[in-house]
Parts: sequence; C-alpha cells; structure tokens
Amino acid sequence: MKIAETVTFGGVGLDRAAELRRDIVAVQAQPEARTIFLWRGKALVQADALVRLPLDHPAMADVENGLVFLGRDQGKPVFAADISGWMPPDLDTAHLDTFLDPSEQQHPAMPEGAVFAELRAIMTRLTPMDAELAATAKAVLGWHVSHRFCARCGAESAMAMAGWQRDCAACGGHHFPRTDPVVIMLITHGNSVLLGRSPGWPEGMYSLLAGFVEPGETLEAAVRREVFEEVGVRVGPVGYLASQPWPFPASLMFGCAGQALDTELTIDPVEIEEAMWVSREELAQAFAGQHPRILPARKGAIARFLLENWLADRLD
Repeated sequence: MKIAETVTFGGVGLDRAAELRRDIVAVQAQPEARTIFLWRGKALVQADALVRLPLDHPAMADVENGLVFLGRDQGKPVFAADISGWMPPDLDTAHLDTFLDPSEQQHPAMPEGAVFAELRAIMTRLTPMDAELAATAKAVLGWHVSHRFCARCGAESAMAMAGWQRDCAACGGHHFPRTDPVVIMLITHGNSVLLGRSPGWPEGMYSLLAGFVEPGETLEAAVRREVFEEVGVRVGPVGYLASQPWPFPASLMFGCAGQALDTELTIDPVEIEEAMWVSREELAQAFAGQHPRILPARKGAIARFLLENWLADRLD
C-alpha cells in the first residue's frame, strides 16, 4: 500500500541512535535530554501530547529499573521511565486490566493537568512522533517487566545497552526485546469481507481475523492456517498490505489481504465467538454508526485502517 505507513504507530522515522546505547551516561548528561513516563503501561499525557520532563525531575525518584533510551527527536535525546511502583492513594481497581481502562491517574509531582491514560484510548489523538515514542516505550518497558530472569539459567538479569538488552551475570547470557509476529487478515469474497469477534470484546464489536505466526511459517501460510482454523474457510492468493507495531503487549501486526475460495463458515468456539460475511454496504453502514448489530474495529487499530481503505478502494 502506498499509504501503509500512515497507520497509527506507523512512525515518522524516529532516530533511534543505536550507536549511543553503549555510552548512555554521556547522553543522559545532555541538558536537553527528556524522559516520558509510563505507569502500568499508561502514558503520561497533557492536552493530547506526551509529557516530556528533564531527567532531574522529582518524579524520577519513583523510577524503577533505570531508563530506556528511545532515540532522538529533532536531535534531542528522549528516554522512557517506568514508575509502576508508585501507588495512587485513591486508585480505583475496578477498571484495571479491562479491555479498555477509562480511568486516569495523577501523580502529585507531575505538571497540573497531566494524567496517565490508557494508550488505546489516546493513540489517535497523539502526533505520529508521540505515538511512535509511546508505543516503543510501552513495548520495551513491558518486556523488562516480564523478562527479569535469564531464560538460560533462571538467575535475575540486569538492564543493559540503554534498555535494549538484559545481561545475566550468572551465565553470561544476553537477551533482547522480543516482538511477536501476528497476521491480521482482510479476507474477501466478491463484495464481502470476513469479520469476527473474540469473547470479552465490547458488545457488538467486530474486527478482522488475526493470529500469531508460528515458527517455520511464512506470513502467507499463517494467514491460510489461521483462517481455516478459526472459521473453516480456505484461502487462495495472499498479499501483504501494511504493518503496525502493537504494544499490547509486544506484537507486530502484518496486515494481509486474502481471497476466500469458499464462504461456508465452521466456527471454532475456542478461537472466536462469532464470524460473518459483511457486504461493503453493510460495512459502510457500520462505520456510519447506523448498523443495527455491528460496531467496527476501534480507531487506530490496523483492522480499522485496512477496512476503511478497502471500502475506499485504496489498497494499492
């Protein structure tokens, strides 16, 4: 797709400056260096922008496990800091770990009006640069939380290379942030597209089918296998459209188009809750908020991006 990189989190070419990761102390000493903050995966924002604070800000006292160097924005170093250990005094746990947590938290040391907000809720309001920084920070910081211990010997490892590596002092092992490849499929048959929904999604919300790529598998093979496993439909030609980093928690979504060879659905209830063929006219109705049954994939997700461009005939 010619407009592939306009997808949310598609990025604007952040200068990751990997050559600076070995001497990060010197980078941290630069007066223009700034950090963004995350709390339990939520980004600190103010007026729909990431809050960037100097590295000597009082909130740094709550930082756990060191800083991750994200890169340079207009020549200025940007870091990410995790303060998940901080506990808001009035924390409402009712919405935590839900599909979309609407609650916001305010840290007493942060600027007035700055709140920690769920990235899914704010991702389309951020600038492309802020979105890329937030997605990168959430993915890498989340990896550090879930990979504290060496996969070779079980000893606790330590952050290295400005946050882009973990080293094990016990066995000498080196570990690097992982990204899980996922195919998300725009499967069509004539004038219709295949939509499905997973258990636990908001009532009425439908999206494209998706699944993890298995070891030794091509993207094309993963598309055909996942669609057949989930709904029993055979897929013929498969093509690549666009990709999207998806830090929930650590996926890279490969948007693919596939042509269905048949339309009969045999749903695997373990994989998905429901699936259906939807015509262009019905999908347009859903995007307009006028369909009696279907709510489309949320804005910012690559599924929404692909469906909108399929409707507009912009997949080339």
